[in-house]
Amino acid sequence: MRCLPMNKEEKLVKKLKRLLRRLGCPRWLHQYGPKMYEFLDHLLALLIRAFCGLSYRRVKQLLDWFGIKCPTKSSLQRTAKKLDSSFWQRVLKATSGKAYLVAIDSTGFSRTNPSYYYLKRIDGKMPKIPVKLSVAFDTRKKKFCAAKIRVLPAHDIKDAKSLLSHSNPKICVADKGYNSENLYKFAAENNLLLMVPKKSNAKRGFYRKKAQKHFRIRTYHRRELIEAGNSSIKRKYGSSVSSKTVRTIRTEIYGRLACHNLIFLEFKTLGTEPFKAQNI
Repeated sequence: MRCLPMNKEEKLVKKLKRLLRRLGCPRWLHQYGPKMYEFLDHLLALLIRAFCGLSYRRVKQLLDWFGIKCPTKSSLQRTAKKLDSSFWQRVLKATSGKAYLVAIDSTGFSRTNPSYYYLKRIDGKMPKIPVKLSVAFDTRKKKFCAAKIRVLPAHDIKDAKSLLSHSNPKICVADKGYNSENLYKFAAENNLLLMVPKKSNAKRGFYRKKAQKHFRIRTYHRRELIEAGNSSIKRKYGSSVSSKTVRTIRTEIYGRLACHNLIFLEFKTLGTEPFKAQNI
């Protein structure tokens, strides 16, 4: 692994400042309150929490030890509740860029991280996975373009249109769970080529038959990259969430996706694979 010159080294703080300028976010979260901490300080602490898998209190202690300004635990919790899905969708879009070919799929996160030894001793069953994450993954840049989070079970097809609207690709690949005539119609109306394998019990439909004529198995195999992307998120940041409410769960998972997009460039630059550096 080669070392980068100091003048080419990119800091996370610089990336966040440039990102907030592109999104047009305000400097302060409130208009009349005391101007002690900027929005940058709140967002930096939330991303570090998502990256390290720490609690709000431990993030506050860690940043204080390093002499970095950090809001209190309660302030970070309130900020996590304020950040809605539209803000995080803009973050993912700004950090991923324009996508040409995306793959859509879903995965699950457990609400807690139980001890398997304890579950065996009490003859307990494995806990269910209530938190569902559906994502659109750029197969060329290997970044997340859009995401949708649900805390209750739902079919994959319900979030497909939202993912395609936010990512706005030219080609989309997905598994058989997304084989729907309504989704094919939505793709045709938006000049999008949808590649989904055939289903034995679904053969009718004008838009389905029209799209199946352009199906290419080589292009469809790009869908395997989203499986690697979902596995990467769970291996790096964990397969469970520690937050309790819907809003804080959403912020925790979106923060992990944002960390993947922001820090992915550093790993590519420091690695051995040739890569042309790009600005977010």
